[in-house]
Amino acid sequence: MQMTSSAIERAKKIKLVIFDVDGTLTDGGIYYSAEGELFKAFNCRDGLGITISHNAGLKTAIITGRTSEITLRRARELGISAVKQGQMDKRDAYRELKAEFNLTDEQIAYVGDDLIDLPVFVQVGFAAAVGNADFEVKKRAHFIAENFGGQGACREVLEFILKVQDKWSEVIKNYERK
Repeated sequence: MQMTSSAIERAKKIKLVIFDVDGTLTDGGIYYSAEGELFKAFNCRDGLGITISHNAGLKTAIITGRTSEITLRRARELGISAVKQGQMDKRDAYRELKAEFNLTDEQIAYVGDDLIDLPVFVQVGFAAAVGNADFEVKKRAHFIAENFGGQGACREVLEFILKVQDKWSEVIKNYERK
């Protein structure tokens, strides 16, 4: 993983993590049949990371350029608090989430992979890029995951935040008790 010198201090303040979907929570593939979108490949480790984060007190949300029932279904399964779809310009959705959760930019993280994410990426307190993100996104990131989008990158980001916030050891203890 790569991070800026301020990544630890920035991650300590995070209360909400916003995810892009295609290329971030998924591998970026969009699979169509004659009837439309057929499926998206989500990563189970990312899903467990989101669940763990909720249990540790973080909130999560999605802002995505595409509209997909599959995305809504996955968000419901994981208990993601808010989903903003069809957002080709993600700034309005970001402002809505910031107001809805009553947070400042410094309290929000964003995980993304491509140019469409940059308008939000440069506003948040903690910007994280997946391992296979576009060069321009990586250049502006406070944290770059080693894993690729849809292959555990989001889990890696969440674990980093929880470790920096001294919440990870409690997560492990809870699993050891089960």
